[in-house]
Amino acid sequence: MGTPRILIAGLSGGSGKTLVSLGLLAAWRKGGQHLAPFKKGPDYIDASWLSMAAERDCRNLDLFLMSPQTIEQSFVDSCGEADVAVIEGNRGLFDGVDAQGSYSTAELAKLLNAPVVLVVDCTKSTCTIAAIVLGCQQFDPQVPIRGVVLNRTAGARHVSVLREAIEKHCGLPVLGALPKAPGLPFPERHLGLVPPQEHEQLPEAIRQAGDLAERHLDLEAIEDLARQAPAIERAGRQLSTGNASNSESVRIGVFRDAAFQFYYPENLEALIREGARLVEISPLRDPEVGEVDALYIGGGFPETLAPTLSQNTVFLGSLRRLIDRGLPVYAECGGAVYLGEKLLFEQKEYTMTGALPAVFAFGAKPQGHGYAELETVGENPFLPVGSRLRGHEFHYTYMQSATADDLTFAFRVRRGHGFDGEKDGLCRHNVLAVYTHVHALGVEAWAPGIVRAAGRFKAAMTAGAASCHATR
Repeated sequence: MGTPRILIAGLSGGSGKTLVSLGLLAAWRKGGQHLAPFKKGPDYIDASWLSMAAERDCRNLDLFLMSPQTIEQSFVDSCGEADVAVIEGNRGLFDGVDAQGSYSTAELAKLLNAPVVLVVDCTKSTCTIAAIVLGCQQFDPQVPIRGVVLNRTAGARHVSVLREAIEKHCGLPVLGALPKAPGLPFPERHLGLVPPQEHEQLPEAIRQAGDLAERHLDLEAIEDLARQAPAIERAGRQLSTGNASNSESVRIGVFRDAAFQFYYPENLEALIREGARLVEISPLRDPEVGEVDALYIGGGFPETLAPTLSQNTVFLGSLRRLIDRGLPVYAECGGAVYLGEKLLFEQKEYTMTGALPAVFAFGAKPQGHGYAELETVGENPFLPVGSRLRGHEFHYTYMQSATADDLTFAFRVRRGHGFDGEKDGLCRHNVLAVYTHVHALGVEAWAPGIVRAAGRFKAAMTAGAASCHATR
C-alpha cells in the first residue's frame, strides 16, 4: 500500500497552499490521525508551521538540493507508520529554475506519485479559473492533478459557478471552497510568515486553521484521494550510520531560540549519526556557552531580536573567548551576522560577538534569494578544497564593511550571491560563516566535517589540560 499522501499545490506563491496544508494537518490531528508533514523546496518558516500543526518534524524535499533517490528514501523513511502524508508545494505548480520548470513541485509530484490538489485564488474570477486549471492539466498530463480547492471565494453563488465550470470543463472535483477570511492570525514580514517561535497565539492560530478546514474542505474526500496513491518502493539506499559506534562522542552546541531557528531536522540527525551529542544553547537567555567541542549556528532573525542579543554581554564574551581558543564554529546566514562586530538595523547599531572583522547591515531588498552553488577553493575547518555543494540563500543582511584587510573566503560562488556575488564562506581561525544554507542529505561531507573538527578541538583541549596538569 504505502503511506497515503496528498500534495497541496498552487498557481503561485500566496495562493493559499500553506493555509490549506495547515488546516488539513490541524483537522486530521485533532481527529487522532498520525501525520507526516513535508515541504517542497528550501523553506524553514512554512516547514516550522507544518511541524506545529502535525506535532511532528516537517521534512523538506527538494530536487535541486538532493537526488531523486535520496528524496524517495527520505520520504519513505520519514513517513514511518503515519496515517497520511501531507506535502506542501512551493510557488506555482510548474515553477522551477528555468523555462522547463526543472526541480518544480510538478516534478516532485511525479516522482512520488502524489495526487495533487490545486489551490486557486478565485478573486474576481469565475470561468477563467476553469481555463487555468485545464491549462495546468494539459501542460503536463503526467502530473496527477486530482482535485481543486477554491480560495478567497465571495459567497455561495460565486462558489456554485466556479464548481460547475471546473467540473464541466476539467472533470475534476472541487474539494472545498475557502471564503475570503481577513483577520486570520498569520502575519507576514520580510521572509514570509512570522515564525511560530515568535507567534504570540500559536495554539489559537493552528486551531483556527483546523476549524476553517473542517467547515470548508471535504476532509473525507481529500483523505480518500490520498489513499489512492500507489506504493513507493524503497530505494534500497540506507542512510549512513556514521561513526557513532566507534568514536568517542563530541558535544556540538546548537543555537536554538527565537533568534536562531532555521535548521533542517536531517542536518541535526546527520550530526548525531556521526557521533555527536547535541547541546541546545540560547544566546538570548543563557549566561554562557558552556562546554562544547564545536558550534552550529543556523539562520534566523538576529536583526529583529538584536537588542536582546546585544544586551547579553556575558554570553557574547564567553563565546568570543571560546572562539579565540580555537572552537570550530559553522555559522549560516543569521549566525554569520551574529559573529560580526556590529549589526546595523533600523538606524540603530548593535554590538555582536566580534569574532569576525565585519560590520553587517540590513538592506531594504533581498541581497541573495534562491538556489546557490559553491565551489570550495580555500582551506577551512570543515570541507575539503575542490568539493562542490548546492544550497540556497534568502537574506536581507549584507557585509557593509570589514575592519581587516586579510579576509579569507572558502567558497567561489557559481550560482547565487553569497557575500558579494563572487565569494561566500568568510573564514577566520576555526570559524566558517556562510550565507548559503545546505541540506545534509545533499552535501554528505558536511556533517562528518563538523564532527571531525569537533574531535580535533576536543583532543587539543584534552592534551592541553593534561600538559598543564603534568607541569604542576
